[in-house]
Amino acid sequence: MNLDDIPMSPHDDQAKRDALIGYVFMLLGLFTGIFWIIGAVWAMAKTRDAQGSIFYDHFRNITGIFWWGLGISLIGFVLAIFFIGYLLLLGIWIWSIVKLVKGILRLTNNLPYHDAT
Repeated sequence: MNLDDIPMSPHDDQAKRDALIGYVFMLLGLFTGIFWIIGAVWAMAKTRDAQGSIFYDHFRNITGIFWWGLGISLIGFVLAIFFIGYLLLLGIWIWSIVKLVKGILRLTNNLPYHDAT
């Protein structure tokens, strides 16, 4: 049985839309900065609404990307006087892209971010 064949509840539909909005803002934020914060705040504000949905862990993923990205980026900026800081910034940027794209792909396929297995 394909997950696309199972009808989603209105609660799951809304959670999916909210998570997609968060992911899109986060992706835009990789290039503009301010949307990164907007996407994270959106996800944090909508997390409680998504509780009980199959998409709940997407909100945890978005906020996790934000907080880890912010923390490692701050370290990278401090270490930018050395070459290692630029490597950290590049690494966290690539890591963020991978996590965001994986999240969007799983979300659009009606899957939770983490498998239950």
